[in-house]
Amino acid sequence: MPLKSVRGQMLSFKDDPFLKPASECYDHYQDGLIVIRDGKIIDAGDYSIVAPRYPQLNDIDTYSDALIMPGLIDCHTHYVQSPMLGSFGDTLLNWLNRYTYPTESMFRDKGVADEVARMFFRQLLEHGTTTANVFATTFETSVEAFFEESERYNTRMISGKVLQDRNLPDSLKDESTEGSILLSERLLNKWHRRGRQLYAIIPRFAPTSTPEQLRLAGELYRSNMDKGVYVHTHLDEAQSEIDWVRQLYPSHPNYTEVYGHFGLLGRRSIMAHCCIVQEDEWETLHRCGCGVAHCPSSNLFLGDGEFKYWEAKEKSRPIRFGIGTDVGAGTNFSVPRQLSEAYKVAMLHSHNLDALRSFYLATRGGAETLCLGDTIGSLAPGYEADIAVIDLKPSEYAEWRMRFSDDIFEKLFVIMTLGLDNINLATYVAGRKVYDRMRDRKFMYASETGR
Repeated sequence: MPLKSVRGQMLSFKDDPFLKPASECYDHYQDGLIVIRDGKIIDAGDYSIVAPRYPQLNDIDTYSDALIMPGLIDCHTHYVQSPMLGSFGDTLLNWLNRYTYPTESMFRDKGVADEVARMFFRQLLEHGTTTANVFATTFETSVEAFFEESERYNTRMISGKVLQDRNLPDSLKDESTEGSILLSERLLNKWHRRGRQLYAIIPRFAPTSTPEQLRLAGELYRSNMDKGVYVHTHLDEAQSEIDWVRQLYPSHPNYTEVYGHFGLLGRRSIMAHCCIVQEDEWETLHRCGCGVAHCPSSNLFLGDGEFKYWEAKEKSRPIRFGIGTDVGAGTNFSVPRQLSEAYKVAMLHSHNLDALRSFYLATRGGAETLCLGDTIGSLAPGYEADIAVIDLKPSEYAEWRMRFSDDIFEKLFVIMTLGLDNINLATYVAGRKVYDRMRDRKFMYASETGR
């Protein structure tokens, strides 16, 4: 296969700066080069060292005043809620009933699902996100539309049918508990590891599943664990939710143990939110190897709890966690804008998140959370060539402001704090430039890009 390369200032993470000295956790090159063959990185590093090894190299995309990074990773979002982003908040449970459930009920119509999937992927790619862990909804059409659009771009995505057989409107409720599991299994067999697609078993959250549905979901998960199938659900988001779980499952000591009892906790179990977590729950999540998605924009918008990263990263039992936009309670599709919100949440508790740790969460940290740390999230040989090119001068003010910032992490902190929507210049998926802000056709499916 012919070689493709990307050249410019480059940043990539190689370890966890929450647990290791910062200097050991990243590589930064003022003039870097990534060499790609057949969708994977075969070499990366300083241009002066890498380029001489490939004298035949002539297909080079060069970027100035920009930063080449791994594609950004969104650890929790709902594509089916894209049409309701920005709907008035109130409480979590009232918001679900007033806006979320009616919106998701529309996805019985494949035309609706196709339209929303197209818009959702364009938003992700425009913001430099190349992998996301995504809720669909009850209907098979919602899953098919999502994976079909992902397949067109060749993105590495995780999704699946949502399981929900009680405590929500009949228009969205699973008609049959056993049938919901059979449908999920059929979709799993069709889509999991088809190209770059990955499947998740998704109980919405404990209150909207009967014990029987959670039991069957746990059986489906355990029977497919060796295939790398995921569990994706919500946990400990708001006090009203926790109180409801306690009423519905009074025999279990806490919310986390409800999922544990039904066999839904494992290394590929991704728990969204985890804002109000007791120490015994953290210990369970650590012991089971679960990942967690921090969704600061959503939690602030709905007035839920506040994720405490210092608790999650307690060195005696550290938890893998990444960042989630949680659209549509989250108010935008931008992972960097979520980092700004995460910083503010931490500051409310006299902690902070600098740019180094923040962008680790947005890239390699997200990949580790999703058990994909050997596949995506870094710019290194053997990794899939998912790349975001961050514009370091996305506006007149930002360009002027950068004159007063010395190193790359100071500049990245400015970028994430300003919250601009136009910080991404280009997005590469498996080495193909599927989004280019300067191109007449900004978005192209993988098959349209040439190479």
